[in-house]
Amino acid sequence: MKLFTTVVWLLSFLCWHIQAEQVLSPEQQQVFAAERAFAKSMADRDLKAFEQHLSDDAIFFGEVVLKGKAAVVEGWKTFYQHKTAPFSWEPTQVEVLQDGTLALSSGPVKDPSGKVIATFSSVWRQEQPGVWKVVFDKGCGVCHCDKKT
Repeated sequence: MKLFTTVVWLLSFLCWHIQAEQVLSPEQQQVFAAERAFAKSMADRDLKAFEQHLSDDAIFFGEVVLKGKAAVVEGWKTFYQHKTAPFSWEPTQVEVLQDGTLALSSGPVKDPSGKVIATFSSVWRQEQPGVWKVVFDKGCGVCHCDKKT
């Protein structure tokens, strides 16, 4: 009986711990929603919607560094010219500074077949209450290194 009680207590604790970690602050929920809407602009082939998620002083890292909203839109325009999106992304993690001014979102980038080809990291700034805009964005290729045992 003591073993049973210990197992039940342990399982209860683990369930509470997992559930506690999944509780998101209102700011995290806002950034998750903003990132998903940002990604939807690619799926919908909507460059104007993409632009609305950018801060005026956004910086995107890539083969060249794009500085400012106009440069980012111009640099990303080619990704919106075809009928099918060349890639998609989805946030899996969002962290927000305690003062609620900046947030980091990250997650996988996938090719049209669903294969993970990179990860992204975006820094969001709350520019008005509940309004988040991307200030920095950077992708990183997936390492296909052999794991050493």
